[in-house]
Amino acid sequence: MRAILPILFLCTAFICGDAHAQSPSAAKPSTETIEHGKAVTDAGGCTGCHTADPAKPFAGGKRIVTPFGAIYSFNLTPDGDTGIGAWSDEDFRRALREGVTPDGSRDYPACPYPYFTKMTRDDIQAIRAYLATLTPVHNPIPSPELRWPLNHRILMRGWDWLFFRPGILLPDQQKSTEWNRGRYLVEGPGHCGACHTPKNVFGADRRTRALGGGLVQDQFASRLDAAERSGLKSWSADDIVEYLQSGRNGRSNASGLMAEIVRDSTSIMSDADIRAIAIYLKDLPPGEREPNVLPPPPTQMSDGEKVYKSACIACHEADGSGAPRTYPPLPGNANLQSAVAASTLRIILDGAQTLTTPRAPNPGSMPAYADKLSDQEIADVTTYIRNSWGNSASAVTAAQVAKARK
Repeated sequence: MRAILPILFLCTAFICGDAHAQSPSAAKPSTETIEHGKAVTDAGGCTGCHTADPAKPFAGGKRIVTPFGAIYSFNLTPDGDTGIGAWSDEDFRRALREGVTPDGSRDYPACPYPYFTKMTRDDIQAIRAYLATLTPVHNPIPSPELRWPLNHRILMRGWDWLFFRPGILLPDQQKSTEWNRGRYLVEGPGHCGACHTPKNVFGADRRTRALGGGLVQDQFASRLDAAERSGLKSWSADDIVEYLQSGRNGRSNASGLMAEIVRDSTSIMSDADIRAIAIYLKDLPPGEREPNVLPPPPTQMSDGEKVYKSACIACHEADGSGAPRTYPPLPGNANLQSAVAASTLRIILDGAQTLTTPRAPNPGSMPAYADKLSDQEIADVTTYIRNSWGNSASAVTAAQVAKARK
């Protein structure tokens, strides 16, 4: 078992499995079912992972580079040869709920069947009905470029045995209808925990730390619980609603992978569903205690302040107040005070472009500083903004910046 478990850990690459054709359902769904299916598909943000060419939505082929090699997302259009056009309804249900493709092979868990297993049969059938209305695209998907033994999907049987818990999500009768709807969206089709829950060494969710923040590629998905500094304790339900609908609010702006989620999913969801998500998230208790941090060395704070005054003050102001909804305020910024500074470093190194949505069309941008500041200067200014104006977070080292550059 000790020899097998490390191999199972390697099998958590981000891909949905290949599939072979079976006979599709002949039933014709209603317009209402198709519209509902589109809404659930939007809630799942499916287009983000399954679209490589914007002219061919859902046709798959998006290349995702992982530490273990590259993989490609599956074609969800109703093409009979390279998509899901020849799948039966039961094929589709089993793939979403159990991670098992029509030929019996197992998906890798980053095709989020551990979350989709909680979805109702009606929602799954509605998604199927909506996808069937798309234009079929013949788009053969390349095989995963993964090192041995990642290409042996049979190993996923062991992963599922250890970590997969199938079953729909039952309502909590002690909570409101709105709360239960929000929980269903977060834990089911929205699969928020896929990014926002830390993983164990085998790539499975740490269930005792649900929505407690997680490292995703080179970014940190912040905590969604009620943690005081790095969670949502200081956010109101209205703050959450505005952020999910527009990509920004008076406290923060969406960037990186979260900006993609807002663009492809939450900004086009219904007002009622976004409000339900906010109600649910605001009811989450604080999770694991935030780490105690020592004050950074005074010299690093002093050096960081100098960099801030020369490079950042023009937009973020001397007091860090910035221009809310364009240049996010820094005092009390939850993302800035995350235990892991990966997202902050990514923004400073690469720059950022404010997401524009129908509710927030005005653009804003931050230049990249990778070629303008040294590793030590970036470490100093990051430490400074993480520990000024009442903020408190661990200091950042030049070695961490150097690693982030790679």
